[in-house]
Amino acid sequence: MTEKITRIVQSEENNTFRKLSIQVGLNGLSFCVLDTISNKILAFEKVSFKTPSTPYLMLKELKAILNQKSDIGSNFSEVVVIHKNNMFSLVPKPLFNVDELPNYLKFNAKIMANDLIAFDEIPNQEMVNVYVPYTNINNYIFDLFGEFEFKHSGTVLINKLLNQTRVSPEPICYVQVAEKEMEMMVVSEKKLTFYNQFEFKTKEDFLYYLLFSLEQLQMNPEKIQLKLFGKIEEGDPIYDLCYQYIKHISVFIPNNPSLPLDELENDAIDFSILSAL
Repeated sequence: MTEKITRIVQSEENNTFRKLSIQVGLNGLSFCVLDTISNKILAFEKVSFKTPSTPYLMLKELKAILNQKSDIGSNFSEVVVIHKNNMFSLVPKPLFNVDELPNYLKFNAKIMANDLIAFDEIPNQEMVNVYVPYTNINNYIFDLFGEFEFKHSGTVLINKLLNQTRVSPEPICYVQVAEKEMEMMVVSEKKLTFYNQFEFKTKEDFLYYLLFSLEQLQMNPEKIQLKLFGKIEEGDPIYDLCYQYIKHISVFIPNNPSLPLDELENDAIDFSILSAL
């Protein structure tokens, strides 16, 4: 079962300056098309799975969308794929060895002997994100469009938020809220302290992951700044529950001056997919 959101801003099928960003994950797919000349979003589409999917079924859904005469189109100058999953590990760059990729993942992710393992360097952080991309998705995208770029969603989120975080006397905790997922990131003195993804079913689950992570980081809920964004607004049950335990809480609108503000405020478009454009 899927839930689908589609929006067309402008159709320019013959425009070769169009960039396609695709985010793939077991909870859903997102597509966004950008006119790289005008920096206008031409179209976006989001498919949410009612229950977690499998890589096979995810590919089947992706093919169905890209093969049909959809609003996304087929003529692109650039294509980027974002892999969203919890099969990743952040490794300090001085300890990173490209020959040891499986060893970085074996304690916190179930990997198979034939899994392709990739890595992204996180700029200005002396850190490498080692992860397992969805190989069947990459193979299909290559067959369809030729050469393309792919990244892990954590890489995109960390890089974008660090670039716009100002020096603060207290740590900042960012949480991107989706339908069934939360991405949590803590920044202290413009350095990444923590990043992880959690799946939750209830608002109490959300609060547990938040408070437990802060406790492990030895951070005071009375002092930390909590910035929520994505599928969240003031008055939502999750927001109200967090407000009872976190003193400094706000809804955060990420800064991206090259894109229209109303697009950034629309929770149908994931911040990671916008940041990859």
